[in-house]
Amino acid sequence: MADTPATQILSRGAGELSMPEMRLVVLRGPDRGHALRIDREEVVVGTAASVHLRLTDPTVSRHHATLRMTEHGILVTDLDSTNGTRVDRRRIQSAYTEPGDAIDVGSTRMRVELQRGRVELPLSGSSRFGPLLGRSIAARRLFSLLEQVATADVTVLLLGESGVGKDLAAQALHEAGPRAAAPFIVFDCGAATGSVIESELFGHERGAFTGALDRRNGAFQEAQGGTLFLDEIGELPRELQPKLLRAIDRREIRPVGSDRARSLDVRIIAATNRDLKREVNSGAFREDLFYRLNAFPISVPPLRERADDIPLLADHFWRTFIGDDGGGIPASLLPELTEYSWPGNVRELRHRVEQLALLRPREATEPQTAPRASYREAKAKALDAFEAGFLAELMARAGGNVSEAARLASMDRVHLSKLLRKHGLRGH
Repeated sequence: MADTPATQILSRGAGELSMPEMRLVVLRGPDRGHALRIDREEVVVGTAASVHLRLTDPTVSRHHATLRMTEHGILVTDLDSTNGTRVDRRRIQSAYTEPGDAIDVGSTRMRVELQRGRVELPLSGSSRFGPLLGRSIAARRLFSLLEQVATADVTVLLLGESGVGKDLAAQALHEAGPRAAAPFIVFDCGAATGSVIESELFGHERGAFTGALDRRNGAFQEAQGGTLFLDEIGELPRELQPKLLRAIDRREIRPVGSDRARSLDVRIIAATNRDLKREVNSGAFREDLFYRLNAFPISVPPLRERADDIPLLADHFWRTFIGDDGGGIPASLLPELTEYSWPGNVRELRHRVEQLALLRPREATEPQTAPRASYREAKAKALDAFEAGFLAELMARAGGNVSEAARLASMDRVHLSKLLRKHGLRGH
C-alpha cells in the first residue's frame, strides 16, 4: 500500500461530515470524456450494470475497482480484476491517491478532479437506531442511511465484517418500517446444510423426498407480509442462486414437490461479510442476483472506525448484564477497552464486558446476601463469555478460516466448528 497522502478528503467536524465536490473523469479509452460526480463515500468502477461508473472497455472487469473517500485521501482498491489497477503507473492491490493522479483500470485511464463546492453527507441527529447505539460520526452516518431506507420497502444489502451488528441493523430496519407488525424471519445461508437448504428456504410438500412426512412452510412463506433477512447471503450455494433470483423477480416461490407457485409479499434484507463484487468476478456469485440484492447497499462500519463509541457501548453492555441498579461500568476498566483494536468488533466487545462483569470483585461494603446464581451456573456463564471472546478474536486472527483457526489454537477442527456454531460465529 502506498504512503498516506497529505490531502484530507473526508472531513469530520462537530456534527457534520463533508468532502470536496469531485468528478471521476475518463481520460483515455473507449469511454473517453465520460465523467461521474462523486457524491458518496465509495464508488465502484467496472462494466457491470450495478457499478457507479460503467465502462465499455473490454479490458475492464465487471467490478474492477473501488474508490473510497477517507480522511487520509482516496483509497483505490483492485477487486481481483483480470488486468489490474494502477495508481501513478504502479500496479496496486490497495493504495492511497490524491485528486489529479492517474488511475488506470485495464486500458482505461481516469483521474479525480476537484470542483468548486463541497458535498455534505447527512448525519442522524439521534444516538441510536433501534437496538444500535453510537454517538460517533461513523455511527450517525450509518443511522442516517438506515433512516432513509427504513420506510421505503426496498431491498437492502448490509455489508461489513463479522460482529459489527448487521443482524441488529436488519432487525431495526424491519421495526422502523411499515411491516413492523408482521413477521421478521431470519434465514442463515451459512448454517443450513446443502441437502435441505432448498426446503428450508422455499418449503416442501408431504412426500416430496425421503423423510418429508408433512407439508412444511419455508422461510419465505413464514415471512409472508413481513421481512425475510437472508444472513450471510454470500454462503448461498451456487445452484440455489437462480431459484432465489426467480423468487425475488417474480415475487413467487414453488415449494419442493409442488406443481403450484405461491405468491409472495415479502421485503428482502440480506447481509454478508464477503465482498460480493469479488465473488461476482470469480463466478462464485451470480451477477444478476447481486444486482437485485444491491438495490440499496449499506456498509456497517467496524468498531475501529467508531472507537469513540466504545465507552458508550461498554457501559450499555455492563448495565445490561449487571442491571441498572448496579451502576455503570467502572472507569478503571475503560483504558483496557479503548486501547484495543477489537478485531471481533462489537460482538467481541460485548463478550469481553460480560467477562469483566462476571469476574468483577465484590465490594467490601456490599451486603452479604445469597448469591444470585449457583456456583455451577456462575461458572458456566463465565466459561461461555470466555469462549465467545476467545473465539471471536481467534477467527479474526485467522481471517475467518476455520482450518487456520484450529491450527492457531491447537484444536480439532470439528470441535472448533461446534463451538463456533454454539456462539453464533462463522468461518469458511
